[in-house]
Amino acid sequence: MRGVQRTDRARIRGSSKTAGGAAVPLQVPAATSRASDDLVSGVILAAGSAEQPMRVRTEASTDVIVREITIQPGGSTGWHYHPGQLIAVIKSGTLTRTLYDCSVEVTPAGSSFVEASGPRHVHLGRNLGTEPVVLYATYVLPQGSPLAIAADPPRCAARTL
Repeated sequence: MRGVQRTDRARIRGSSKTAGGAAVPLQVPAATSRASDDLVSGVILAAGSAEQPMRVRTEASTDVIVREITIQPGGSTGWHYHPGQLIAVIKSGTLTRTLYDCSVEVTPAGSSFVEASGPRHVHLGRNLGTEPVVLYATYVLPQGSPLAIAADPPRCAARTL
C-alpha cells in the first residue's frame, strides 16, 4: 500500500503537527484477528430481500447517502426520478409505486428494490395503507447531484391513476 511502512507496530508514514509545530509520526496499533465485541457495535436498521439480482454501477465520483423516509397514510412522493441508482428496504408499511410505464409495484415490509436512474425512470411512491411507510433508501449518485428531481407524470398516468 502506498504510504504504509510495515513494522511490528504498523506505523504509517506521515506526520501530524502538534500545537508547538513539531512533527510527530502517526501511529496505528497492530492489527488483531480477534473481534473487540465491547468496542464495536452495529444496529440493523432494516432488512429486506429482493426477488431479482441487484447491480450498482458508477462511472465517476460518487456520493452515497442513506436516508430514512416516512410516508404517512395517504401520502405521496410526487412524480420524480433519481440522477443515480437507489436501493431501498421497506421497514414497515406497504409502499405502492407507479412506474414510468404505469405498471404498479406493491412492496411490503421486509422487501427491497432498486430504482434505476434517469428521466426515463420517473415514478410515484404512495402509501395506500393505514400505517406509515418507513423505508431506508441508499442513494448512489453522481457527486453533487440532488437526491431526486421532480418530473411530469408519464402520458399513461392520466388513464391509470
